[in-house]
Amino acid sequence: MNEKTTEAAADRRTQLRARLIDVAQETIAAQGLTGLKARDLAAAAGCAIGAIYTAFDDLDELILRVNARTLARLESALDRALGDAEAEQALQVMARTYLNFARAEEPSWRALFEHRLPRGVNPPQWYVEARNRLFNRLDEPLSRLLPGAGDVARAAFARTLFSAVHGVVALGLEEKIADTPPELLDEQLEMLVRIIADGLMMESARLI
Repeated sequence: MNEKTTEAAADRRTQLRARLIDVAQETIAAQGLTGLKARDLAAAAGCAIGAIYTAFDDLDELILRVNARTLARLESALDRALGDAEAEQALQVMARTYLNFARAEEPSWRALFEHRLPRGVNPPQWYVEARNRLFNRLDEPLSRLLPGAGDVARAAFARTLFSAVHGVVALGLEEKIADTPPELLDEQLEMLVRIIADGLMMESARLI
């Protein structure tokens, strides 16, 4: 195989990967993760089913690529919303932006948490880095609210804070515990973040 043939094959594979990611993204956005089927995906992308597995290691990789795009859109939404917000305000803005994103892109947002890799298989480093960039958005406001905390402690609390916010958003949107009108969910999320931020400021003042 000469160099031109090799380059052409690589280019076709790149185009196929992009097309499959686009189709998978559209499918998940419309039908959720359960709507993604290899046969339908191949038909929509205009390729054979086997071509999916020449473009990607498996469907898990394809789903992670779609989820990485979802994370990137969420990251962009947070960046647009944050601006120069003060620490407590920044936490409120991030929580509200997260809720609004979940409402606007619920099937894609849910796919971030519904997808599970096989037991014993770790996510690839590029996906871990994409996921961690979101947690890193919490580091600056937390460093101002907890100036005495080290990097490890802040990182751990960032995940705890995210878990609390995500739990309120997920249960609120599912309405599994009780009916949660949108305005009530907004109020409850704002109150939760305010209580947490006030507690952090009190803890910081105590340690000074």
